[in-house]
Amino acid sequence: MSRQKPGPAEHSRQDIVVSAEEGGVDRRPRFFYGWVIVGIAIIGMMLVYGTRHSFSVFFPPILDEFGWSRGSTALMLSLNILIYGLTAPIAGSLCDRWKPHRVILIGATVLGLATAGCAFASELWHFYLLFGFLMPIGTAFSGWPMLGPTLANWFAKRRGMIMGLAQVGGGLSFTYGMFVEVVISQVGWRYTYFVIAGIVIAVLLPLYLVFYRHRPEDKGLKPYGADEPRVAIALDAGAAEDQKSVPGGWTLKKALRSYHLWFLVATQSLYWGVGAYMVLGHQVKFVEDVGYSSTVAASVFALFGIFVAVGQLSAGLSDWIGREKTVTLAVILALGALTALISVRDTSQPWLLYLYAMCFGYGAGLCAPTIYAGLADIFHGRNFGVLSGLLMTGFGIGGIIGPWLGGFIYDVTGSYTNAFLLAMMCFALSGITFWIAAPRKAEKLRAQL
Repeated sequence: MSRQKPGPAEHSRQDIVVSAEEGGVDRRPRFFYGWVIVGIAIIGMMLVYGTRHSFSVFFPPILDEFGWSRGSTALMLSLNILIYGLTAPIAGSLCDRWKPHRVILIGATVLGLATAGCAFASELWHFYLLFGFLMPIGTAFSGWPMLGPTLANWFAKRRGMIMGLAQVGGGLSFTYGMFVEVVISQVGWRYTYFVIAGIVIAVLLPLYLVFYRHRPEDKGLKPYGADEPRVAIALDAGAAEDQKSVPGGWTLKKALRSYHLWFLVATQSLYWGVGAYMVLGHQVKFVEDVGYSSTVAASVFALFGIFVAVGQLSAGLSDWIGREKTVTLAVILALGALTALISVRDTSQPWLLYLYAMCFGYGAGLCAPTIYAGLADIFHGRNFGVLSGLLMTGFGIGGIIGPWLGGFIYDVTGSYTNAFLLAMMCFALSGITFWIAAPRKAEKLRAQL
């Protein structure tokens, strides 16, 4: 059976996917290229977000050299998260409507150059400009706002598992701090910025250039699972929505008026922007303040990253028990982890640090892809890139508060205890907002459109 060749406008849509009844139209190869995309996402997430997550390892030597307050220094991480959140919807929109391959290459280039520029910084405003403004623009255009929609295009089923698998790279980006700590101990923090910038340019750019494809149609393929009747029907409905040939569906206007979207944004803001990054931005310095060496502090950070990866590999759990129950488990683990961290007073009980790293890491690993999968459950369609960008905006709005506020509270009180208690409150609230967002009602919501 022949098929009319899609025009340029049609090629950016998912209407090329056909139902199971037309399964004979194309033949799926023995090896599905979507798994290459997953591999690219893992490596990309590790390298792109490793530049940001290494902040807590750079934090102590920068404080030692310049003597700035913790609040004002941590503000560069807050700015990084805010600008990232504000830029993510733009990246998502370009991903939907322009040339994703070109966008992601530009993003990786900006990220590499901004990271290298940090090596020359000598004033606080230099860090605000390079680390706080330019680096997150590169991150947004080469990271999850691009990779997330790409994965949603390539996989029509088991998205919870796929999002979790791909975000293993995000977990490994936290272990990147251990590598950064070793390099800093050998060559100093300035040359270390050159090293990680060189890795972005030498590894990430060629990888994206040669292997990245935004849609399966770019390779003459259909999404994974598209041959199953139920999935095919949903994809056909999404295609009709893209073509505006039928009334209803999640238009951008309808999505923006939905409280489900904004409670998902609130969940991302509370859990990650305020809660998680208030802790992550300061955990290495907290461990050093207690009396441990910088190597031990970095190893705790690395252990956290390993368990983030383990949690992300387990994120397929949300496909089985539901998104809400999975996020609830993540919240419980975060509360237990922070209780252990607050209990650390000296170097006599190192097991508390490792308990914190394992519980917090595993919970965070479960939470990140589950929130994103919940968004995909309800809103996947033509405007999904923009909406996933809005999720990152929520993260950015919370992020301008979290790291800076943690440092400010320390500067005022001389302790991180109140900051960590506030983070625990944010974790609990994030669980409530996710239940209100109700991804479990996705099919019912679509039926009502």
